[in-house]
Amino acid sequence: MTLPYDPRVDDFVDAVLGMKAFDIVVLDVRELASFADTFIICSGRFHRQVSAIAELVEHKLKAKGIEPLGIEGLREGHWVLMDYGDVVIHIFYEPVRRFYNLEGLWSDARRIEIGEDQPNK
Repeated sequence: MTLPYDPRVDDFVDAVLGMKAFDIVVLDVRELASFADTFIICSGRFHRQVSAIAELVEHKLKAKGIEPLGIEGLREGHWVLMDYGDVVIHIFYEPVRRFYNLEGLWSDARRIEIGEDQPNK
């Protein structure tokens, strides 16, 4: 049985789109993981852009009263992990994303479509 889409994820996706993150993938991991319901994976073209995406996401979500449990990797800008409890956001510098291939590791997760207005590479 596939669980219905949680519309609260839209706030997180909108925040990621705000800084021109690209190649955004949203994975429903509720049936595969106990520590999160949703992964949002996206990329930045430069280390600084990765950090800027994370900073903007944090700012936009905080304005909506959504606080992170933790943020890792912000200073380096290679892979920023933002833990919001049920939602975990992974923001990668593109070569690092290809190396770790989270989409491949979580290939059994259901992909959530986020709409036609998503920027492409």
